[in-house]
Amino acid sequence: MKKITIGSGVRYDLALASPAYIEELVKHHVGGYLKIAPEHTEPGPLAKMAKPGIAAFDEFRALFDKFSRQAGKEQYLIPYFIAAHPGTTLRDMAALAIWCKRNGFRPDQVQAFLPSPMALATAMYHTGKNPLRPIHRRGGETVSVPLGERERRLHKAFLRFHDPGNAPVLRAALIHLGRRDLIGYDQACLVPPEPRPLPGSHAQPDNSRGRRRR
Repeated sequence: MKKITIGSGVRYDLALASPAYIEELVKHHVGGYLKIAPEHTEPGPLAKMAKPGIAAFDEFRALFDKFSRQAGKEQYLIPYFIAAHPGTTLRDMAALAIWCKRNGFRPDQVQAFLPSPMALATAMYHTGKNPLRPIHRRGGETVSVPLGERERRLHKAFLRFHDPGNAPVLRAALIHLGRRDLIGYDQACLVPPEPRPLPGSHAQPDNSRGRRRR
């Protein structure tokens, strides 16, 4: 074995404790792309995942870019994000979409949360409570859980804000959230406004059924 290339699975938050490790990784063991999983940008969802804040990703990214330049290599980070995780609201997903656009990320493959056995997130999904906090007979910390196919699809649509097919549902969601400022052609906007029909483009009634063939 002459060389080991790492494509994913790096705990970037722990790697920050050793910049020398990151330098070795970036200069000698990345094959052009490195996939890491910040999962989200907002404190609410990240707390339910027991994940660090997005500032840790920003710090790792800065070191990744620095050591890539030093090595004379053109290399890229590919962040993984998740939709519909327990503890995530539509407002959280809108904020994540804004962050992605601002940082030049356009996720193509979007993962939606699915409950799996023996996971804390699965307990949140089924109970609507946070097992990371005290739970007693009178209740505990309530967790917002995206349920239903429509809501889950909408969460995914925010991550795929750049897909024109998602524009109608995202416009409706942004209006509901009071974020009309994100609808338009400005660089900071997520989706364009609803297209207006051109003059004279209204469909004409079809009267062919009432005509006799000659």
